[in-house]
Amino acid sequence: MIHVGALGGKPVRGPDGSVLTLADLPSPDTKRWVIRRKAIVAAAVRGGLITLDMACSRYSLHPEELVSWQYYIDRYGFPALRTTKVQCYVRPGQRRYG
Repeated sequence: MIHVGALGGKPVRGPDGSVLTLADLPSPDTKRWVIRRKAIVAAAVRGGLITLDMACSRYSLHPEELVSWQYYIDRYGFPALRTTKVQCYVRPGQRRYG
């Protein structure tokens, strides 16, 4: 089954280019946020599969944290989502999320 995103009726694509469905999202009880899980949630929100509020509620995330994942993907690519690399991409005085 292909789930169509809310934005323009286009399918929502994941980080690997495959079509995302709600079943592809990480479990709501996810505690360990690896690059792939962060990228999937960021893509689902950006593509309209779920809203930012829904994702934050489902995963107990702060909206700024999720938005920062999207920023790091856009600016530096997927490797920037590694928590051990965040300090390489954060400017002095900027808040860190990850």
